[in-house]
Amino acid sequence: MMRSPTRFGAVVLGLIVVLAACGGERRSSADPGLYKGGRLSIATGNTTGVYYQLGGGYADLITRNLSGYQVTAEATGASVENIQRVVRGDADIAFTLADAASDAATGKGAFTGRQPIRALARIYTNYTHVIARTDARIRSVADMKGKRVSTGSPNSGTENIALRLLKAAGLNPESDIRKQALSLPETVQGIKDGTLDALFWSGGLPTGGITDLTTSLKDAVVFVPIDDLLPKLVAEYGPVYQAADLKRDVYGAAQDVPTVAVPNLLIVSDRMPAKLAGDLTRVLFAHQADLVKVHPEAGNISRQEAPKTDPVDLHDGARQFYGAS
Repeated sequence: MMRSPTRFGAVVLGLIVVLAACGGERRSSADPGLYKGGRLSIATGNTTGVYYQLGGGYADLITRNLSGYQVTAEATGASVENIQRVVRGDADIAFTLADAASDAATGKGAFTGRQPIRALARIYTNYTHVIARTDARIRSVADMKGKRVSTGSPNSGTENIALRLLKAAGLNPESDIRKQALSLPETVQGIKDGTLDALFWSGGLPTGGITDLTTSLKDAVVFVPIDDLLPKLVAEYGPVYQAADLKRDVYGAAQDVPTVAVPNLLIVSDRMPAKLAGDLTRVLFAHQADLVKVHPEAGNISRQEAPKTDPVDLHDGARQFYGAS
């Protein structure tokens, strides 16, 4: 029986592609200087958040400045999920909030044991945004009782702090509110549509999704102050939570809003070679000006503050960079 020329050609072409890919993999794997064959991924966050923007910029900088490496940025649920990805080996570099990373390093919260992660740097600071529709009459977290509230993507840093804030306000997140675990794009749409009454978000300034929301709805949404809950957070979880203000000019609010801030960390696996970890840290600072063009929060990454990642240990490669530079 004669084969269809079209089908036969497709099979041959497929074999060529597979063989070429295998040959490329052999060449990459044979180079002892390339970790994971030179293909790395960065776990970021929601597509309208700062992690995603900076992650894409950082991936490009690494690709252009570390010979042999190809790096991609992946959209994720953010902090807790990102840590889990690094531990499993599904991601090589990750953005995470320091509170989630602290839990991972000490085996608390969402983690049942100490996780094998290391830090490259403490980077910029995340600000907790609590926003409600004006017609929902929510003026404090305690007022969320019975309301429809987005606590952020599952296994995100936003979800982590949202649940802690709700508990600090005396609410049970599972029974006292109508909780919805949604990504930032879904959350913003829900507030616009009126299917949500309030949201929690932890992110850099400005966060694109929040700018979209406040620009679209203007006075139909209000920022909710949460400084009254800070003492309870610090008492239970330590000084990783800090007092801060969301300045009025960031989103065009009527006034500054007192909130809670948490530093961000850039983490990797403890299995990453020291040379690569050092090179990744070097790229971050050597090309920081390029990263600022991607998002202004990159300008808030401080060389002096970067090594302060406790209780997450610095990777030896990063430590060597800071000691030598």
